Amino acid sequence: MRGTNARSGSAGPEDGLTDFDGAAEILRTWGAGLTPDPDLTVSQWADKHRMLSGRASAEPGRYRTGRTPYMREIMDRLSPGDPTQRIVFMKAAQVGATEAGNNWIGFAIHQAPGPMLAVQPTVELAKRNSRQRIDPLIDESPDLRERVKPARSRDAGNTMLSKEFAGGILIMTGANSAVGLRSTPARYIFLDEVDAYPASADEEGDPVTLAEARSLTFAHRRKVFLVSTPTIRGLSRIEREYEASDQRRFFVPCPHCGAMQWLKFDRLRWQKGKPETAEYHCEVCDAPIGEHNKTAMLEGGEWRATAVAADPTTVGYHLSALYSPVGWLSWARIARGWEAAQGSDEAIKAFRNTILGETWVESGEAPDWQRLYDRREAWKPGTIPAGGLFLTAGADVQKDRIEVDVWAWGRGLESWLVDHVVIEGGPDRHDAWSELTALLDRSWPHERGAHLHIARLAIDTGYEAPAVYSWSRAQGFGQVSPVKGVEGFNRSSPVSGPTFVDATEGGKRLRRGARLWTVAVSTFKAETYRFLRLARPTEEEMADGAAFPPGSVHLPHWVENEWLKQVVAEQLVTVRTKRGFARLEWQKLRERNEALDCRVYARAAAWIAGADRWSEEKWRDLEDQLGAAPTDTDPAGQINRPGQAPQGKRRSDWLGRRGGWF
Repeated sequence: MRGTNARSGSAGPEDGLTDFDGAAEILRTWGAGLTPDPDLTVSQWADKHRMLSGRASAEPGRYRTGRTPYMREIMDRLSPGDPTQRIVFMKAAQVGATEAGNNWIGFAIHQAPGPMLAVQPTVELAKRNSRQRIDPLIDESPDLRERVKPARSRDAGNTMLSKEFAGGILIMTGANSAVGLRSTPARYIFLDEVDAYPASADEEGDPVTLAEARSLTFAHRRKVFLVSTPTIRGLSRIEREYEASDQRRFFVPCPHCGAMQWLKFDRLRWQKGKPETAEYHCEVCDAPIGEHNKTAMLEGGEWRATAVAADPTTVGYHLSALYSPVGWLSWARIARGWEAAQGSDEAIKAFRNTILGETWVESGEAPDWQRLYDRREAWKPGTIPAGGLFLTAGADVQKDRIEVDVWAWGRGLESWLVDHVVIEGGPDRHDAWSELTALLDRSWPHERGAHLHIARLAIDTGYEAPAVYSWSRAQGFGQVSPVKGVEGFNRSSPVSGPTFVDATEGGKRLRRGARLWTVAVSTFKAETYRFLRLARPTEEEMADGAAFPPGSVHLPHWVENEWLKQVVAEQLVTVRTKRGFARLEWQKLRERNEALDCRVYARAAAWIAGADRWSEEKWRDLEDQLGAAPTDTDPAGQINRPGQAPQGKRRSDWLGRRGGWF
């Protein structure tokens, strides 16, 4: 068998078949391809090879798994030697999950090359992640720089969304791009912030399902890492995946009695108004545990399964920010964040999502209209009660009328229905718009003697939008805000904008369109129902000085049954899409719901005015203005202090286009 290796049957070097330029490189690459995956785990690789960049990390230098011990097992599950195929991580912010995912990417490039797909919620976020995270990951680690050529080199295969290396490629894309999700088979799939993914990628299906399909050909050798901060119960992808897993919790020892337990927010206690006194209380011995004990507790911690997984190849982990290492997010800051969130459902929702790593439960059960009828209150019709500090209005344009509700708002978004106006005639009737304009010039008497104008009116553009745009432009956008309602809860803000939209008037193309605000009506409807269900103090409690809780809704005795039925005319239900995914949807219980819509628009107007973000000083300024005796009044009804506007404010900041709010 001349020229043949007797053991392998392959051609040997003496055959001359490898006597050409580049043969050594081919043999080296061929041999590397036959090399089995290394025994090194992802956490071991990170401690040995990973360097953190000062432009991408608050703690630059060599990566230390010991800083976040709870990430060790999660990273090691991503190692090729571990049989787990799917790793689910439902987490809070600031626990080190992003860097752990980057460690996995670096490990794959260096130690176990193969095709990898990294998915962000959008393509734009994928580009940003590439610049801010992946490029520093490669640049700061010499072992990775050797394997990924600089983007400026010829035939580098290195672009913003693609990094080629020997034996593999990293493709980065967004969950909104179906093309990116089905571009190539992938052994490794990193799905980051899955709860922010759209319901469908370019109408081609669930992004997670599309992405995971890329790994099926790799069978047991595949790795899928799903990471996210959760959002809303029933809609959260990461919660659904976690609940189908073995639901692991990180158990840590009590420094006093040694009892192992996972950290719960209700065990964190502090003196009211003094978050710096926050301490964790052991659930066994109830002894207080100081923040300085956390480092030792984390080092002695371990992950324990609390359920049986539906799929034995999937493991799931949950972690709150209570575990954040010393020097990151402290228990005192968590306590301060909880106190600051009180009175705002959006703030409490964000706290539960980003600090506790838990879903937010949207309750859309409609209150009973008859109960609202029984809770009506008596105050002088057309008068603003003492707690009301400014007015907004919501206008709903119908085919044959325009309905407007005027609401007064106070601290903690406590609100009072001040007026209900029905303007006969639809948007094609000129007099209807004139009456709506007159409403902007009208003032309502306050219990303390002032007269308040509408600070901002939000008007729906769902019917005859061009007519609404035209009227809004004529009034000026300082007092009028055209709005467009959109469904869905997974939005970064309940109101976004404004955006300039094109409009036509008499067939003429306008150079600059109206300023349109987008309103997440689902969020404000759920908030309204929560506010309507709030318990109220009894007469005895109020006599002792008890106040209404933040968000309380006060309805006047003159409000009619029809209005009450309209404000509770919808119900939040869970529906299934054609592909079987859950979705929350508002459905009408009766045909007419104008009162609810007007309330939502008036609430959006309060948000646009800034009430959700006002400082204590601003609220005091409003109270001072109303509490002062009116020494001088301008023709528009504005209370003028002798010689100046509220302290710290320029008069031009305080007054609106029509002479201010008062």
